[in-house]
Amino acid sequence: MDKVLVFDFGAQYGQLIARRVRNLQVYSEMVPCDISAEEVRELQPSAIILSGGPASVYAEDAPSVDPGIFELGIPVLGFCYGQQIMAKTLGGVVSHTDKGEYGPATIYRMDDDCATDDQGQAPSPLFADTPCEQTVWMSHRDAVSQVPEGFVVTSRTETCPVASMECPERKLYATQFHPEVRHTPYGQQMLANFLFDIAGIEPSWRMDSIIDDAVRDIRQKVGADRVILGLSGGVDSSVVAALCSKAIGKQLVCVFVNHGLLRKGEPEEVEEIFTTRFDVNFIHVHAEERYAALLDGVTDPEQKRRIIGSQFWKEFFSVAQSLADDGEPVKYLAQGTIYPDIIESGARKTGGKASTIKSHHNLIPFPEGVSFDLIEPLDHFFKDEVRELGTALGLPDYLVNRQPFPGPGLAIRIIGAVTPEKLAILKEADAIVREELDAYNAKLFEETGERNGEIERLSAGGPEVERSVWQYFCVLPDIRSVGVMGDERTYQRPIIMRAVESSDAMTADWAKLPYDVLSRVSSRIVAEVEGINRVVYDITPKPPATIEWE
Repeated sequence: MDKVLVFDFGAQYGQLIARRVRNLQVYSEMVPCDISAEEVRELQPSAIILSGGPASVYAEDAPSVDPGIFELGIPVLGFCYGQQIMAKTLGGVVSHTDKGEYGPATIYRMDDDCATDDQGQAPSPLFADTPCEQTVWMSHRDAVSQVPEGFVVTSRTETCPVASMECPERKLYATQFHPEVRHTPYGQQMLANFLFDIAGIEPSWRMDSIIDDAVRDIRQKVGADRVILGLSGGVDSSVVAALCSKAIGKQLVCVFVNHGLLRKGEPEEVEEIFTTRFDVNFIHVHAEERYAALLDGVTDPEQKRRIIGSQFWKEFFSVAQSLADDGEPVKYLAQGTIYPDIIESGARKTGGKASTIKSHHNLIPFPEGVSFDLIEPLDHFFKDEVRELGTALGLPDYLVNRQPFPGPGLAIRIIGAVTPEKLAILKEADAIVREELDAYNAKLFEETGERNGEIERLSAGGPEVERSVWQYFCVLPDIRSVGVMGDERTYQRPIIMRAVESSDAMTADWAKLPYDVLSRVSSRIVAEVEGINRVVYDITPKPPATIEWE
């Protein structure tokens, strides 16, 4: 099977490159940037891509690359830092420019197909079927000022003389801009040109390949041992449950820890689904009182996450010990960690380091006395890929397309301390939002036939686009506001409604819901939820915000 290795130089969205390659039906995975040429040779990749990164190539601790990589005869494509490290390693010059480029920029191709005079430069295969002038996404201060021997410049911008370069004889290509992001409209075409025309790869990889590989790896790792799975009932853990069940059958024990922070009716729903519709061993752990005591008076969101995550490990370890044969606890724990979880927690499994945005419960270090060997088959996939995998595994649509819900539950949707009163209020308000937006999404699905489709409606101001909503919920802030009900003054809590459009959780935009939907939600919450007298709507995208509030 053809394989593309993506060298990780620490870019926040480096995994997007691997994902874009997989979108073109070619298998791809991340590897540490300091991997040796000999290790690469043993992996037998069909192509290599060098990711971007935040460092300067001249910084004291700047990531480097084994020069032997470029002597293997394997096609290499570098992006941003990847272009700079390629140039520096092969004898070119990278300079610190007076003016950086951040955001959209226009590049101008410099071959005979596009030049105003005859330069005698053959058209670049990387830019085949793309315009002579096109918009790309730049993010740099340093840039290549002199290309290595044997290279030619293939495009430029007004401020960057080497927007791309190549040495076709050695199959080495690089761009200062980022083809992997959506803001480079022809980026996917460039990736296709590199993979198919330059590297000669056949687009033959399918989602079924992930299933076969994951099942094989789980069987090899586990052997005859048992595995407990941290099951939440959400998309990620459900897909891992299906993978593990396919791999090891009844060796799998699904453990559902009820921390009392789930949505209205959710514990009953999860137990019903996994005890009546799936042939798995299922244990429902009632830990509501233990979590309530641990969270009593805690207001800091990171502390909430750490407490909840650490207690999860303890609950799972307790179950593992209770299942022990001959005094030996179950040593394997499977969980639904996905790539955005890892990035937001500031962790990387390829040796790099990203900035910590918020700690995820499934990435909290083990507390003293607790230890597991982890099985995380989804840790380099995005949410939409996980949904596709779930469909390929035969999971029902209501599970595959379930909206995301954080492991810490409603604790991080309550700003400030968690109390029984606040939980009761938030559960009721959240149930109304889910009911109304479930109906809204169902109506759009009926009209478009696509869950993430869109329809155009004519309005007084021109075409109005309606899109199905990816995630929607309520947040309860730790404030009160004045209102009036029945001619009397009230001093009660507001509810914040959050609804976003996304596909992979790495970025998100707020949902442009019709006014009648917003009005109906607001009216119902104020009328039906005791203790609420105001509803507000969060219209902040990610970034700069995160999807969750804490």
